[in-house]
Amino acid sequence: MRVALYARVSTLNGQHPEMQLAELREYCARRGWQIVDEYIDQGVSGSKESRPALNRLMADAHRRRFDLVACWKIDRFGRSLKHLVNALADLDAYGVAFVSLKDNLDLTTPSGRLMFQIIGAMAEFERALIQERVRSGLSAARARGKQLGRPRRVIDSDRLARLKAEGMSIRDIAAKLGIGYGTVRTRLKAGERKTSVPKQSKRH
Repeated sequence: MRVALYARVSTLNGQHPEMQLAELREYCARRGWQIVDEYIDQGVSGSKESRPALNRLMADAHRRRFDLVACWKIDRFGRSLKHLVNALADLDAYGVAFVSLKDNLDLTTPSGRLMFQIIGAMAEFERALIQERVRSGLSAARARGKQLGRPRRVIDSDRLARLKAEGMSIRDIAAKLGIGYGTVRTRLKAGERKTSVPKQSKRH
């Protein structure tokens, strides 16, 4: 079994990944597994979206450089329940197993795979709770008469026409007023159509 070790410490002040790695190396030796690489994120918070060593590990897992990923504890690996489930699902899709030493989680065993299903169900439940809270918050805001979304911007079509008449390009007008190029072009065309329609003479 080819194994990749992953370790992470949040700060460089008094923390060192060697404690995690020492226990993982000993565990692998007892199981007769071959360690092919060690991926270490030092001074990286668990909540960070991007972790260089973890990103490299996932890329190497996709290339099947190893058969199993071992970490000291789940919270060293996943930044959230959702991230953990997605990462473990990716590893499973690549044909790479996962072991968390302190959590007794071994996805090479039937009980470990059952635990993964439970973790996945918890993540789904968490997502459902968050969605329900968001919907409830939006409903309460609407009931209070609060306008949701970005406020609509009032655009002075006459000013657009004046700037265009002064020789400014559509792109320059958009940059000056902080609005989209397409918005300026649409408003100018609408203004041209409006002024080009001849007034009907009154019937006597």
